[in-house]
This record gives sequence, C-alpha cells and structure tokens, in this order.
Amino acid sequence: MTRMTLASWPQRAVSPDDAVRLVRSGMRVFIHGAAATPTPLVEALSRRLDLEGVRLYHLHTNGPAPFAAPEHAGRFLSVSLFAGAPVRAAIEDGRADFMPIFLSDIPALFATRRVPLDAAILQLSPPDRHGHCTLGTSVDAAKGAADAARLIIAEINERMPRTHGNTVVPFDRISAFIHTDRPLYEHAPEPEGPVEARIGDRIADLIDDGATLQVGIGAIPDAVLARLKGKRDLAIHTEMFSDRVVDLVECGAVTNRLKNVHPGRVVTSFVVGTRRLYDFVHDNALVEFHPCDRTNDTALIRKNDRVHAINSALQVDLSGQICADSLGHRIYSGIGGQMDFIRGAALSRGGKPILALPSTAAAGRVSRIVPELTPGAGVVTTRGHVHWVVTEHGAVNLHGLTLRERGEALISIAHPDFRGELRQGLARTRHFVFD
Repeated sequence: MTRMTLASWPQRAVSPDDAVRLVRSGMRVFIHGAAATPTPLVEALSRRLDLEGVRLYHLHTNGPAPFAAPEHAGRFLSVSLFAGAPVRAAIEDGRADFMPIFLSDIPALFATRRVPLDAAILQLSPPDRHGHCTLGTSVDAAKGAADAARLIIAEINERMPRTHGNTVVPFDRISAFIHTDRPLYEHAPEPEGPVEARIGDRIADLIDDGATLQVGIGAIPDAVLARLKGKRDLAIHTEMFSDRVVDLVECGAVTNRLKNVHPGRVVTSFVVGTRRLYDFVHDNALVEFHPCDRTNDTALIRKNDRVHAINSALQVDLSGQICADSLGHRIYSGIGGQMDFIRGAALSRGGKPILALPSTAAAGRVSRIVPELTPGAGVVTTRGHVHWVVTEHGAVNLHGLTLRERGEALISIAHPDFRGELRQGLARTRHFVFD
C-alpha cells in the first residue's frame, strides 16, 4: 500500500451490513473476544436471516451475543473455546456448543486446519504508516485465526490501542472493514470483601521477591495484587492481566529484570480492564502481546525462575481434583490456561502453582471443598498436578501427600461448618478410620 492510498484508508470503509455480506452459509468463522469483541459486526451478522449452518468459534466475548439467541438456531452455531456469560444459557439449552481445550492448543486448530476457518471477524487498531494494524487488547487465539482465515472482516476502531509484540495484521489482508470511534468494553477492579481479603493476605504471603506472576481477573486476583506493592523485582508473564498490574508497575514492584524469557517486558496474551489499562498498553514497548500458544507454552513458562501461577477453582474434591470449568454438567467457563501455567510453575525453579477459592458458595450454604466432585464436573487440574490450595481459612500444599493426608489438609482449610461432614465423607469414600 502506498503512502497516498494509506492516508485515504478511511474512505474505503463500508457499513457493518455490507462488511458481513462476505459471510456465506456453511462457513466457519472466528469472532474476536474480550475487550476486542467487534460488536457492530456481530450485531450485523446476527441480522443476516439468509444464512444457514454458520459455525462461530470464539473465546469469551463481551457485550451481547445475539447469534446465540433461540431464533437463530440453525443459522448460527456458537462454539465456545472458553465460555462467557452471554452464551452459558445457550450451551445449557443445547443451542450452542463448547469445546474443552487448553488455551495453548487453540492456535494450532486453525493453523493445521483441524478447524478450517473461512473468515475471521476482528477488531483492530488503525493502520500505522507502514500499513500495519494490530490486534490491540486481544492477541490470544486471534492471531492464529487472522493468519489462517481466508477472509478478514474488521472493525477498525480509533480507540483500540496499538500494541507491541506479535500483534500485526497487515491492512492489505483485510477483505472488508468498518471504521468506528467507540469505547472498548471495560471491567473495573472488583470490590473486595472479607473473604477475598483473607485469601489475598494468604496468597501474598506465598509470593516471593523476584517471582514471575501469572494472575487473572476477578476479586481474588485483585486482592492479591493489591497486597504486593512492597515486593521487589516482580515480573509478569501471564495469559491476561487487568488494572492492578499497572499499579505494581507504577510503584516499582514489577521490574521484570530477573526474567530469563523476555527480560524487562510485561508479557501477556490479552488484557481486560478500564481505559486506564488500555492507555497503559497503547504503544508501550515494555508490554509485549503474544499469541496464547507462546504465552501459555509450558516449555517457555518453566524457563523463568520462581513462576507463581495463581488460578481459581469452582470446586475441589478431597483427593485434590480441581473443577474450574463447570457446575456439574453446566458449562461455566473453560479449561483456558490453568493447566498450562500450573504445570509450568511446578517445573519452574522455585515456582509455586496456586489455586484459590472461597471455602463456600451460595451465601455459605454449600461447601466448595467436597468429598467427590458433582457428577458431570470437569477436572481441569488433576490431583497429580495440584500443589497449593488456598481458601480464607488457610493454605495447604498437597504435592507429595497421600490421599489420606490430602483429605485432612483440605478439611483443615474448609469452612468450619462443613468439616465434620467432610471427615465423614473422607472416611466413606476412602475407607479411612479416624480416631
């Protein structure tokens, strides 16, 4: 593209309805997710009543998901690689589907054409003087989709940050695009309650100076990060981060200077947060975005020393099996990158794989630590991979413990109201006799 034609690129924009006319019945289409969800194009695609059998592959998307509405059954099939709130009901009702898969394995689905993508619908930053757009806030699996898809249909948003790393999508690769100037989806830090505060305290006590952190989004991760400002020479190599990491960079707790992989750089696959976060990553050469098959590559993760991976769980049984993706048979999220980082941290010199959860759910009526997982629950982290488990009542390391010892350790961090019931369950399921 010449400089003259590059300068006039906005004139080539079309309407959302015109852009999605490139989609045909039977196509397989990737939809960009999280803060990068291209909502105007998603809504325009969902207005196409002439389509049949279009399969839409995506991670969690922000905003509405009209393609998953009951009236579109037969026209669109949503296939979640990590389910978000907009599609959970559709999955439960059988109108949408879910694929259990490690986040690190998703790009290869597209590259090998195990999932042959016809099109990718993306949200991009405007092209620079070299004619390159970027994937902005979400590189994750979108880079693999952009490289593999025959067609790229894009929303080029003036407010999408230009990000560094392996994020480029050449403007010349775009088949059709719309031009917008709208705010990205935002997620503010979650309020901290007493349970999250106690869990945050316990995990912060486990974090060593010089640790490389993997931590996600939510009240517990936010509580942990809020307590790390006094640590020294922390580093970030994660699949995603939010606003609290900006706090740690700005106060000097995060320096990234001791990392063996990408030293001096914050490394991530996507970000979700407020405009403050998006402004922080915009054109920031010290923040590198990479596809999730790199950020979540266990062989790469383990090369950094003292990797501390902090992940969440919905339920844990007394043998240490971790359910993080479903409530029984009901899909809640996905496998994501939990196992990638749990194993990577375990193999890292001085690493700590940490799984955190409140001890109860349903306003204290249900224990999250259980004798057996709910039927249908998915085991995301196996009992062979689990190490630290943390609740507001304590932190225990299950690595190297027998089944009996694991059960006793987990009961010690369960809510006191359920410990007697759990001891009975442990005796019943493991045939152990207690004094």
